[in-house]
Amino acid sequence: MRLAASMYGTMAHTKVTSDNKPLKAAPVLGQRGKIIQEFGTVVKLPSGLEEGVTRQSIEDLNQVLADTMMLRDLYKKHHWQVSGPTFYQLHLLLDAHYEKQAELVDLIAERIQALGGIALALPHDVSEHTRIERAPIGREEVPVQLSRLLEAHELILKESREYAHAADERGDDGTNDLLVSEVVRTNELQVWFVSEHLVDTPVVNAK
Repeated sequence: MRLAASMYGTMAHTKVTSDNKPLKAAPVLGQRGKIIQEFGTVVKLPSGLEEGVTRQSIEDLNQVLADTMMLRDLYKKHHWQVSGPTFYQLHLLLDAHYEKQAELVDLIAERIQALGGIALALPHDVSEHTRIERAPIGREEVPVQLSRLLEAHELILKESREYAHAADERGDDGTNDLLVSEVVRTNELQVWFVSEHLVDTPVVNAK
């Protein structure tokens, strides 16, 4: 056995063979290295699109990604914290919407990477880029929770339609298709479902 210092200042044991060489199956831990691609840069891929086209699409998609990640997490927050007589229905609905938003996050991020860009990924980076208002850490009333979700949806829908139109004009059909077929249609459907819970209608006796 020999001692190997990790980058965290701790000591770890590394098994060696009889000829004093490290075992190939032993993991090499505590590694750090150079950044191989800076955020905001574009790797040229043989996609048939000019770099200026992909660069703008990546920028637009990262904005939609940041806002979608924030909306996704709002859904999970409200799924946990919803209360009142409609708790069960909303608890299930909000989680189902969370799952669909999580799928969108993956699709948008993969499109960014496929264009040669770097997708936003970590919460602190998302918080710096999102345009969605930050919700308080505490539990809010259900109408406020739902209003926040609808406002976030509307923001994403507006920017997605704008970016889809611009992508179409640039000839980036893949980005246009993603924004229209996936982002816009998913958000429009979820807006309908959430909005119906804010309609003030009688439950038993008609007014």
